[in-house]
Amino acid sequence: MTRPSISSTAPARQRAIVIGGSLAGTLAAAALREVVDEVLIIENDELPAVPGPRKGLPQASHAHMFWSSGVRAAEALLPGVTDRWTAAGANRIPIPTGMVGFTPEGWLRRWTAETAFLIACSRDVLDHAVRDLVLADTRVTVRQHTRVEGLIGTAARVTGVRTRAADGRETDLEADFVVDASGRGSRTPRYLAELGVRPAPERSLDLGLTYASRVFRAPGGTAGFPMVVVQSDPRTARPGQSASILPIEHGQWIVTTAGTRGGEPTARNEDFEPFARGLRHPVIGEIISDLEPLTDVTVNRSTRNTRRHFENVGNWPERFVVLGDALAAFNPIYGHAMSVAAQAALVLRDLAAADGIDAPRLARRVQKAMAKPVAAAWDLALGHDVFYPGAQGSAQSTPTRKDKVLSAYTYRLLSTCCGNSTMTRDFFDVTSLQAPLTTLVRPRVLLGALRGPLRPPLTEPPLTDRELALVRTTGPN
Repeated sequence: MTRPSISSTAPARQRAIVIGGSLAGTLAAAALREVVDEVLIIENDELPAVPGPRKGLPQASHAHMFWSSGVRAAEALLPGVTDRWTAAGANRIPIPTGMVGFTPEGWLRRWTAETAFLIACSRDVLDHAVRDLVLADTRVTVRQHTRVEGLIGTAARVTGVRTRAADGRETDLEADFVVDASGRGSRTPRYLAELGVRPAPERSLDLGLTYASRVFRAPGGTAGFPMVVVQSDPRTARPGQSASILPIEHGQWIVTTAGTRGGEPTARNEDFEPFARGLRHPVIGEIISDLEPLTDVTVNRSTRNTRRHFENVGNWPERFVVLGDALAAFNPIYGHAMSVAAQAALVLRDLAAADGIDAPRLARRVQKAMAKPVAAAWDLALGHDVFYPGAQGSAQSTPTRKDKVLSAYTYRLLSTCCGNSTMTRDFFDVTSLQAPLTTLVRPRVLLGALRGPLRPPLTEPPLTDRELALVRTTGPN
């Protein structure tokens, strides 16, 4: 008698490929590692083994603000990452307590109740902690010095990527799921066109914004020093110029200046402090006047607002998702890009974990869900940027009547925040992406704006006596 055979075939292993090994890409890998057997990150650069710069991230030398909304999303994806950042010297800056901010409506008060917070460190430290945790998982590997040249599959489903190694060798890599997190230079629109997918609507707004940054040694004894920000005022019909001091690791400060078209900072060291002194308030120039510079000035001009509406593509292919700057790139002055990328990666994890990567229309549902945090940051950015002279792009580049009404209301809110702690909390809940934009039109907020500030405006930066003494007398270590 013949016994029936018992199949010993193991279930097929599932692989995800992530294009790009920067913050968005490594967070996407963290999101997928629980739902597939292996995740392969394809990276064109060499990723440093210790915190350090890399060729494909030229903006790393500028100030980066990681808002609490993004930090919490990153922590959900990578438990313990916040402790890694702080162990490496990152500062947790409570908002508004830890911020000295000069808005278009005046100085914000440093209310004691924390509304939001920032993780402040160099981009090198930020990325390394995430990358270190992700690559410690044996399910995640990275292939460096490799460029993705196209997608494999059809308009109905992506099945992998076509790659080229540094030696020119081309390889097709199959995958059960593909994520593009390759940044501003993403070639996904071209890749999708090659597969026969119809183009996504795309909007852009370019202010001609230029960033110039320099790292200084902080004065001795300034641990816990606040972030200092001097904002521009779009209502002046002049180029927007601004600056910030961001305390980072190892007793250093990143000082970043910025200017829109016609008011750009230069790359010359001798121009850096005068530019900061020439802003709407000279406080940042005054603070850095006696500090020891640790670097020369570095400049970045890749600051265009760009949004690709992949969520509106009706025939979106299965098993393919786009996130990070490849999906939407923002004016860096608002510090939203990293938080939006982290929130999008969390959306990917939750939907993929709930249904599995082979669930029908999963990629389309993920893309639509990601559009929510993207839209929040986009609306906040364009609501201000459209007012700067010389704005160019496919998005509305001249203010409409609606823009003007909303702008006037926003400035009324800002004026109220300068003298009202409750309104400040509501405002930063929204600008930190912890709450939707609709928060600002709730009846309580509308009534608060109608009443206006409860305290008179401040006439000087709200630095404490100790902080003033440190920056006036200590000088560099």
